[in-house]
Amino acid sequence: MTGPLHRFDQPGTYIGRSVERADASRLVEGEGTYVDDLQLPRMTHAAFVRSQHAHAKIKHIDVDAARAHTGVVAVFTGADINPLVKPYVGILTHLQGLRSPPQLPMADQVVRCQGEPVVMIVAQSRAIAEDACELVQIEYEPLKALVSAEQALDKDAPTIHPELDNNTAWVREIDVGDASAAFSRADVTVVERTFLFGRHTGVTVEPRSVVVEYNRSDNTMVFHYSGQAPHMMQAILAKHLDFAEENVRVVTRDVGGSFGIKIHTYGDEIATAVAAKLLRRPVKFIADRLESFTSDIHARDHRIQGRIGVDSDGRIVALEIDDLTGIGPYSMYPRTSAIECNQILNLTGAPYQIDHYRARGTVVFQNKNMMCQYRAVGHPVAMAVCDSLLEEVAGEIDMDVVDIRRRNLIADDAYPVTSATGMKFADLSHQQSLERLVELMNYDQLRADQSDRRKKGCYRGIGLVSMVEVTNPSPMFYGVGGAPISAQDGATVRLDAAGALHVSCSITESGQGTHTILAQIAADVFGVDIARVKVSTGDTAHVPYGGGTWASRGAGIGGESVLLAADALKAQVLEVASSILQTTPDTLDIENGVVVNADGDDKISLDELGKIVYYRGNELPAGVNAELIATRHYRVTDYPFVFTNGAMAAHVEVDIETGFIKVLDFWVVEDCGRVINPKLVDEQIRGGVVQGIGGALYEECLYDEEGQYLNATMADYLVPMAGEMPDIHIAHIETPTCTSTLGAKGAGEAGTGGAPAAILNAVNDALRPLNASIFQMPMTPERVLNALKA
Repeated sequence: MTGPLHRFDQPGTYIGRSVERADASRLVEGEGTYVDDLQLPRMTHAAFVRSQHAHAKIKHIDVDAARAHTGVVAVFTGADINPLVKPYVGILTHLQGLRSPPQLPMADQVVRCQGEPVVMIVAQSRAIAEDACELVQIEYEPLKALVSAEQALDKDAPTIHPELDNNTAWVREIDVGDASAAFSRADVTVVERTFLFGRHTGVTVEPRSVVVEYNRSDNTMVFHYSGQAPHMMQAILAKHLDFAEENVRVVTRDVGGSFGIKIHTYGDEIATAVAAKLLRRPVKFIADRLESFTSDIHARDHRIQGRIGVDSDGRIVALEIDDLTGIGPYSMYPRTSAIECNQILNLTGAPYQIDHYRARGTVVFQNKNMMCQYRAVGHPVAMAVCDSLLEEVAGEIDMDVVDIRRRNLIADDAYPVTSATGMKFADLSHQQSLERLVELMNYDQLRADQSDRRKKGCYRGIGLVSMVEVTNPSPMFYGVGGAPISAQDGATVRLDAAGALHVSCSITESGQGTHTILAQIAADVFGVDIARVKVSTGDTAHVPYGGGTWASRGAGIGGESVLLAADALKAQVLEVASSILQTTPDTLDIENGVVVNADGDDKISLDELGKIVYYRGNELPAGVNAELIATRHYRVTDYPFVFTNGAMAAHVEVDIETGFIKVLDFWVVEDCGRVINPKLVDEQIRGGVVQGIGGALYEECLYDEEGQYLNATMADYLVPMAGEMPDIHIAHIETPTCTSTLGAKGAGEAGTGGAPAAILNAVNDALRPLNASIFQMPMTPERVLNALKA
């Protein structure tokens, strides 16, 4: 009997051959040991030794003890893994001037942020791999760490990448109208503020996870991952690991939360794929919570100087912002780390009529973990800056915050409208949403109650925000910039012999209810009970090509493709049924799984029709082409994006003795077009609001001056819990988008995008009688007390 036996001839190199089973126990002279796969678990597990330094040279790596540790299968360094990977660069061509050095999966010679993978241990279990990691000895020569964006811009700062002349990754400027002239008018009141937004991250229930299998016989790879965009990852793995794209299969099942952090290219995941190919055994990597905090992308981390000018009637005459953000040592691949800054420049002031707008964004490299897209990319910053400035200037001219919005929001009958930054808006309802919000929250009564409580030393505040949300993006978002990211989604709908529908779609399930929504659409369009609809997603071998789940596009793009496919299949079925019943298709319909005539009389069940087509095709008239399957794709073509809009309000109480902020109530009025499943939409909004509250009050990735992450545990990184959550009251306006038949816009990110602004405004409203204010998030008790002292 023979078995595949393997020997390590060189560090990181795995060589296989077959020998007699009896030879399995023989110790081979030289540098390696034979291992009999038949005596070991086939699955192997990866763990990483990560950099302890934010910036350092790697002087020496000693892995001998780790390699000799019982149960270790392989030890890899960057010198072993990186030559097998084509470097990747996080730029998009339509973000003109964006630059970033090539990236590789593991650090080699220099580490540029804490947590960067340096050594990879593959072992029979995760525990063994972690034990072996403790045996690795690495000698570093520390270099100066540039932790803040301001440091990185200093004229005397060293360059993080010697091949670049400075640490600037990207600069964009917008200048529409004449802001300087508008601000200088005698009748204009100007307010200026500086805003600070702390870093935070996704904290998903399920961490990043991959299991990778390689089959040498046909040179194929199966990449199981807890992620959002299977076809994107298929293209990336094929390109950078030198596979034919059809030889890479990516499988994504139910994902335990993603929030945008699982849509990027991570070095540890690419290294795991390389190891599986070298070892010809499955390799599993699951990030632990510490690894998640230090290596999952972070978001926000902006310093924005903003000013707004309004005339004596409270109308906005000019708006200006200057955004500085640090993104870590590289721009993330393939979506880039400049998108958040770009979104902030594009979306600040978006709900309002503004003729004079000036903005500058500066994106710099730094020695912290990489920054990239996280739920509501840029929206929380853009909405907070503009609406905070608006409420501040309303206080200066003694105008109510609702009234100043009424004067400046784009009219509901004005669409289509193009903003100062070139954003094309259609089918929005800002004015209607604001009025519904005022009614929902009983605004006048809240103001009266607030006034009474202030007399008793209780400081409560009310804050509002009017907002937009980018959803249903077109190819103008990523594809135009050269990224392998599809803006379309596809769906295949098939009728089986028992009369059930099978839907496969390129949208993925991350806990947002994708399968339910797609099943609803298919069932309603086709005419069957939802219980007879089976949905599958997330497998590049079995679903049509598409973009996956990001940018609140599941219902709007994926759902539209299901609608089109189900409608096409229904037409096929009625064509077949009409030939069987000797009538015309326009006299038939499908109701509850039965083909009926114009009078609603049952004529033939779908299971009987299916059996005729699949088993007794001889009963069909000649020339009938009965496929009973349809595939359709959909992408937005008329606009770069489909925008959702909404209005939100927060009611808070600030304890001026402790600095603690309690959110008492929160209200949301959302216009996400056609609401397909009200319960799912409402819970998406509530979940988004909770994450927005986290960013506003609790969550922050803290670093010291040497780039050491200070709070990378759930004991130290605060997330909002049930006890901190207010009642979240939700109402809807439905303005279907004109870009699709379904009329659905996205709803997944609005809560996160708007909640921080509403809470910031509410806190400052509470502090206003004390002549105090705060413009830094999260608004921790310490910062509130400092604001009160100031």
